[in-house]
Amino acid sequence: MKKSTLPIFSFLIVLFLLLQSCNNSKTNHLETNKTTQSSSNPEKQPSTNKTTNQIEVFDANKMLFNGKLGRYFSLKEFELFFGKADSTKLMSEEEPCAYIFENPDGSKDLEDKYLYKNGSRFENSKDKVAIDEFRFTKKNYLKYNNVILNSHTTIKDLRKLFPNAVNAIDTLDVYGEGKLQVIQLREDKNNISDGHIKVFLKNGKLYFMHWWFPC
Repeated sequence: MKKSTLPIFSFLIVLFLLLQSCNNSKTNHLETNKTTQSSSNPEKQPSTNKTTNQIEVFDANKMLFNGKLGRYFSLKEFELFFGKADSTKLMSEEEPCAYIFENPDGSKDLEDKYLYKNGSRFENSKDKVAIDEFRFTKKNYLKYNNVILNSHTTIKDLRKLFPNAVNAIDTLDVYGEGKLQVIQLREDKNNISDGHIKVFLKNGKLYFMHWWFPC
């Protein structure tokens, strides 16, 4: 008598479906694991500005350079309190990323120039002058919130004013200077400015500060 192949055929179909179901389950499990691992990896999470907002503001309105001048002053005041410039250079030759003084339409005056004095750099437009980079020499100091910052100021001293910024201190290779420690401070509490203030230290002591703007 010829045996029926139907039961065998049915068994093979059922076995195939079971194997297919098992494979799908494994695939879904692996995809779920990948998604979970990706979302739990902090390096792949969208960055927030929480850390940035914790960095302190270095408010130019509270600064008195050499205890007398704010960041902005006249050319006459520059010569009175700092003396004649050691040298000058047209800003158009330097081509900086940003000018402190710009015309209302965003254009720049071709006569605008940098004034250099005792290592510090000032921006000059007609009768207006502003500090761009300030060197803490033996004579130069900054009075901020009634605290004197000078070439003897240490990281420990700065930590009292800017604890979060000092905690994020970094090292930067500065052209002509080598590697310097640097802390970065915000210009305003609402982060309106695109730039920030870099404060550099050399051998653990305050060295110079610079207003930085992106290109």
